[in-house]
Amino acid sequence: MKFILKVALCICLFQSCSSKSQKINGISFVAAGEPTTQAQIEKVKNVHANYAAVMPFAFIRNLEAPTLFFNTERQWYGERREGVKQYVESLHANGIKVMLKPQIWIWRGEFTGYLKMATEKEWQTLENSYREFILLYAELAAETDVNLFCIGTELEQFIVHRPEYWNNLITEVKEIYKGKLTYAANWDEYKRVPFWKQLDYIGVDAYFPVSEEKTPKIVDAQRGWQPWKIEMQKVSEAHGKPILFTEYGYRSVDFAGKEPWKSDRDMIEVNLTAQVNLTQALFNEMYHEPWFAGGFIWKWFIAHDKVGGPENSQFTPQNKPAEETIKNFFKHLKD
Repeated sequence: MKFILKVALCICLFQSCSSKSQKINGISFVAAGEPTTQAQIEKVKNVHANYAAVMPFAFIRNLEAPTLFFNTERQWYGERREGVKQYVESLHANGIKVMLKPQIWIWRGEFTGYLKMATEKEWQTLENSYREFILLYAELAAETDVNLFCIGTELEQFIVHRPEYWNNLITEVKEIYKGKLTYAANWDEYKRVPFWKQLDYIGVDAYFPVSEEKTPKIVDAQRGWQPWKIEMQKVSEAHGKPILFTEYGYRSVDFAGKEPWKSDRDMIEVNLTAQVNLTQALFNEMYHEPWFAGGFIWKWFIAHDKVGGPENSQFTPQNKPAEETIKNFFKHLKD
């Protein structure tokens, strides 16, 4: 009987995610040094996004440092509480839902998944500092009634070494914020996260390698998704939770599907077709799956008219052919 009830629950859950109107068609709204404007929000509406991730940052000096610095005057406006609130309220006023996604930035861009302390005292300092950071924004998430709150991003070693801390943190967050919860696991981490059953979505930063071609064809990239889809579906069904791409996207460079997580500045050969084909392949493969909830494109700068463009090799699709690809697909999901 328990098995039958579990299957019925999963079917109900996945059917709700499979509806086109229920998919999260989001963009990652990058913090800036000033308030956002209605003209900037219009650019988000123009691609038919129904969600935006708003991302306040805490900074840390290196992989061994236990203290986070956040919500300080030295940070950009959009990285502080006041700016986050203004972004959220502006998006909400335009009918765009929000995932509030506090993140850590380690100096020089070190990978947060390697963040690990050497002593018990340092672990406790990190835990207290991170708790203060997350609960500050859990309170803002409750105050502004956002739809989704992300408790962390790509923090594998922190989770592996301090599992009880994370269980307690989730409990504390739930006492403050009553909306949906997720965690943004790296693409090679998500299978090992121990607390998915306490959250609403299995969050994945979806930089899966799908093609080793310089300019992947759509059909080739779709083929590259098959083993990852099998893996994700198994994890989704095991936990009874839908998969959410808390980040996804491709740079407009040669070999963009080979190691999509790379942001190396020496990768400069612009390839707009690669970005388009890889994005379309992801749409084709993922969005019809009932266990897939949607996702957030990495990344979208608020000063739309000053970023991206045909000579830009970075992740943003703005002012590139990939922007039209996204616009057409999200419009299709609305129709």
